Amino acid sequence: MNEWKEEACARVDELGGRLRAVSREIHENPELKFEEVRASRLLATELEADGFNVELGAAGLETAIYAVHPAISTGPTVAIIGEYDALPEIGHACGHNLIAGAALGASLSLVEIKADLPGKLIFFGTPAEEGGGGKVMMVDAGLFNGIDAAMMFHPSTHTVVDWGSLAITEVAISFTGKPSHSSGSPEKGINALDAVIQTFNGINALRQHIKDGARIHGIITNGGAKPNIVPEHAAALFYVRAAENNYRDKLLEKLRRCAEGAALATGATLSYKTVGHSYQAMKPNQAIGDAFVRNLEILGEPLNPPTDNSMGSTDMGDVSQAVPAIHPYIKICAAEIAAHSREFAAAAASERGEQVMLIAAKAMAMTTIDLLTDPALLRKAKGEFCSHHHEA
Repeated sequence: MNEWKEEACARVDELGGRLRAVSREIHENPELKFEEVRASRLLATELEADGFNVELGAAGLETAIYAVHPAISTGPTVAIIGEYDALPEIGHACGHNLIAGAALGASLSLVEIKADLPGKLIFFGTPAEEGGGGKVMMVDAGLFNGIDAAMMFHPSTHTVVDWGSLAITEVAISFTGKPSHSSGSPEKGINALDAVIQTFNGINALRQHIKDGARIHGIITNGGAKPNIVPEHAAALFYVRAAENNYRDKLLEKLRRCAEGAALATGATLSYKTVGHSYQAMKPNQAIGDAFVRNLEILGEPLNPPTDNSMGSTDMGDVSQAVPAIHPYIKICAAEIAAHSREFAAAAASERGEQVMLIAAKAMAMTTIDLLTDPALLRKAKGEFCSHHHEA
């Protein structure tokens, strides 16, 4: 390990108490997407205290952070990314408190060293990963223009660096029928709920014919008013996911046809629209990922990849389609525990969870040093990124 890396790791250990306090504060005060006022202010204050130039409210988002280390010179620009939104009802069951603490730790550990390093260091605080797409908005606002590499870490039940994510789009489907008495004159009505149920049946028939790993899942959000009234209105919300952006788009078309068929069959009128978030698939950069793996090895953290191919979705996918990026996972609890569960929320406040936060902070700081000081690594990362885009 070179001197800079040793210094960064020693600094993370010194910052340990401060980082744990930040993580606990965020964990104990969960805030939903775009409402992370307390968490974003806390992170902005910590970054300012150590000399970063901080803009809170970046890209027109009240809880987004754009923080730049003042020592800027010729060379690459590297971004370290934090998340801090929670889930409804189950709090930090995705461990974003640890993501925030690790990103803060990596950034602060480089404060003294950065004067000796080329290039530019940026901390991004990105709101609303859970279905709001803060990163998508920040990419669209141009905040990732001119960035050479970006990274974050995610707590998990496994340790794996080269792991993708599914492209996702949220779709709202609603039907308008015609109310009538369900018993006295059902023939005069048009049943909107039947159309919703037919849509689900169409999707269930479709499942046999879609690629492994792709997902279509939904809930009924309105099923009518009373059993003795033919439902005039009914609605459902779906998530459509796939490993490739273009296959996700094909599935959206298939979902639309299931809904159109249901409208045709029942006589109800269909409203179909994409709502909420739409994320691209994650494209992990192998060159940066390999550097991260080497740094994890130095830190004595073994890889522990999952045996299946199950994936979720993240707006880091959009970042990875814009700049070379990694989104590694590090194990904080047993494989039996599901993400987005109360057990995972407890693990995100556990001793192991906080230990992983510090390991992740060190590994990201070390990988940032690699990217800023090793032109060959950056060339390799960019070459790989460009060839992927050329193929796409």
